[in-house]
Amino acid sequence: MTGSDVTRDGMEGAHPGREALTGASAGRRRRRRGRGKRAMVPDAEFSSYYGKPILNKPTWRPLDIAGYLYLGGLAGASSLLAAGGQVTGRPELARVAKLGASGAISVSLAALVHDLGRPARFLNMLRIFKPTSPMNLGSWLLAGYAPLTVAAAAADVAGRHRIVGAAATAGAAALGPAVATYTAVLLADTAVPSWHEGHREMPFVFAGSGATAAAGLALACAPFRQTGPARRLAVLGAGLELGAFQLMKRRMGLAAEPYEQGKQHWQLRSAEVLTAGGAVLATYAGRPGHTGGRARLLAATAGAALLAGSAALRFGVFHAGVASAEDPKYTVVPQRERLEDRARVRSDGD
Repeated sequence: MTGSDVTRDGMEGAHPGREALTGASAGRRRRRRGRGKRAMVPDAEFSSYYGKPILNKPTWRPLDIAGYLYLGGLAGASSLLAAGGQVTGRPELARVAKLGASGAISVSLAALVHDLGRPARFLNMLRIFKPTSPMNLGSWLLAGYAPLTVAAAAADVAGRHRIVGAAATAGAAALGPAVATYTAVLLADTAVPSWHEGHREMPFVFAGSGATAAAGLALACAPFRQTGPARRLAVLGAGLELGAFQLMKRRMGLAAEPYEQGKQHWQLRSAEVLTAGGAVLATYAGRPGHTGGRARLLAATAGAALLAGSAALRFGVFHAGVASAEDPKYTVVPQRERLEDRARVRSDGD
């Protein structure tokens, strides 16, 4: 879906309340006015010719694509955490992160292929290299990143080929930030209002969300004594995700409305509570005096909250975008405002 999906109907659609009435309808209206009743302007309704939608609504399967967005962020940030654990002498933390990255990106690719319908459709994207296409670049990125995560995890579990494993870990870590955030660019490159209008902040939202998910996995699965980097990553990721998301909504104007409505509103509210609560619990678990089973329980609870919060954010963003594509006003009103602003600038220049 591209900007070309926005049709001319959104610019020159019908103007409710302005249609001329003829025949008996006009007579009845004149008689009503003659009785002293004040004519009222009906509420504006935004539509296009023949009842057709202005935008083609995304037809992606929510579970496949929202899951693809979530798992890609988890994988990319886990690769960074794996490299950090390996460099700082935390082998068990590194192993959990490597296995998490490998498993997450594998399931993410499976979800993408399932939505596409046939594996050949994904492979066809690799027939060309098109730097101007986020989808094409993302396909090449995944094609290079996924084998690296598998090689890193396999070498770690087998305990062999350590040099190859270390190189694969470093390569996956180098590509990890792009894997965690490119899906935000992919969404923002569409004409869907609630995705496109957030193009400045959404990569930061997804980066923070991926970081909290990776930290959550490590806190839930790695030995507590090695989770120091994961606890710090949880706090940093939560701050970036929540702060960037609030800034994005403030800058989006009308297109932010779908984030405050429907089921996506509750998903996003849940994401905020779970992410903030998980970060607080992770910090609390690391306080002096928390050891043994109590610390392990706190860390596991924090990890579960962070994983769930990251997933809720991705599903909420997905459903908000679909809702904005279904309602023509989120396309028509911003277009008219931009035209009015351009006309005002031209008139001021004259």
